[in-house]
Amino acid sequence: MRSWRKFGAFAVAFVAATGAGVVDLQPATGAAAPREVRITRFLGEQRLPHRMQFEGTTVGGLSGIDRDPRTGTWYFISDDRWRYNPARFYTGRLDIDPRTGAFTGVRLTGATTLRRSDGTPYPGYGQPESADPETIRFDGQSRRLLWAHEGDRPDEGSPSIPVSGLFVRWVDEGGRDLGELPLPGNLTLTGEDRGPRRNFGFEGLAIAPRSVAAVVEGPRHEDGKPPTVRRGAPTRITVWDRGGQVRAQYAYQIDPLPAAPIPPTGHSDSGVSEILAIDDHRYLALERSWIEGVNYKVKLYEIDLRGATNILSRNSLATGGPYRSVGKRLVLDLGTVRQPVQNLESLAWGPRLATGECSVVIGSDDNFDSREVTQFLAFAARGC
Repeated sequence: MRSWRKFGAFAVAFVAATGAGVVDLQPATGAAAPREVRITRFLGEQRLPHRMQFEGTTVGGLSGIDRDPRTGTWYFISDDRWRYNPARFYTGRLDIDPRTGAFTGVRLTGATTLRRSDGTPYPGYGQPESADPETIRFDGQSRRLLWAHEGDRPDEGSPSIPVSGLFVRWVDEGGRDLGELPLPGNLTLTGEDRGPRRNFGFEGLAIAPRSVAAVVEGPRHEDGKPPTVRRGAPTRITVWDRGGQVRAQYAYQIDPLPAAPIPPTGHSDSGVSEILAIDDHRYLALERSWIEGVNYKVKLYEIDLRGATNILSRNSLATGGPYRSVGKRLVLDLGTVRQPVQNLESLAWGPRLATGECSVVIGSDDNFDSREVTQFLAFAARGC
């Protein structure tokens, strides 16, 4: 959700000096080069109608998607905070032909309300315990769903908003709560200028064979200021083991803004909008920016956690000396695929194709705004 309208060495494009320490972005030496994910072809685009009505709900704000490979069922989570209906996810189908790769349709098949531990829906925006669902994953091992709430807190523009701590929670396919993952203390939301910023909570989730990972969209107060055209910013990826214990945190360096706002005093919002596991070390990551007077800019990266510094015990990335961020390689600039670029927030694997390629789907959150669309872009890829 926006707050306002090569491999080998794994080197990234800049080294950021922050506070007392220089952030060391160079990789560990001696690591074997992994296979690279490569987009091989564009399979097509499908859309849902604006504010489509389905099973008594208004469809929109689809900010996370995932697929059950056994049944072919897709899950779509909405970040509607009861502006229209309670927090919910949808089931549906994306028609991608495994033989040809042709992407020919999208349809919804069900709507499910997300429920709190007492069985009630989450309250609406501006109320205590309101939920802002931003990402969803299907776990093939347990047949459960995992979703994340971005959290909310007061800030200068919205001083009356109550603190609603971010979380990652398991649910069954009926939306019933099955418990949450423990969070490190450095992700506690407060009403003060510490911890995660407002609208910079959890945006992405990934389930790997032996781990779970979640990323907050942008830097915590202690970790530095949000990106500008002159400098990027670090955000944090938290990793749990399959038993639910926090194991590590790693720094991901967000790029500088790709363009200045128009006018120069205009708003911008930039960060990581989703991650997707390739294996227990490698992920795809969507970096999404909205820049006033410019529109959206989105890039797809491959990242690798190996060799990165575990920053779990570090309260600040702006002070305290050097650390090594995750390796990062550009896979695709989405601006080369479809214009205008939409608010791309979701990322999931589709079916394996007969050619041996995997398919990957990237989806947009239309913010329930008639100027934006609910869009799904499908690609074939290798190295996954």
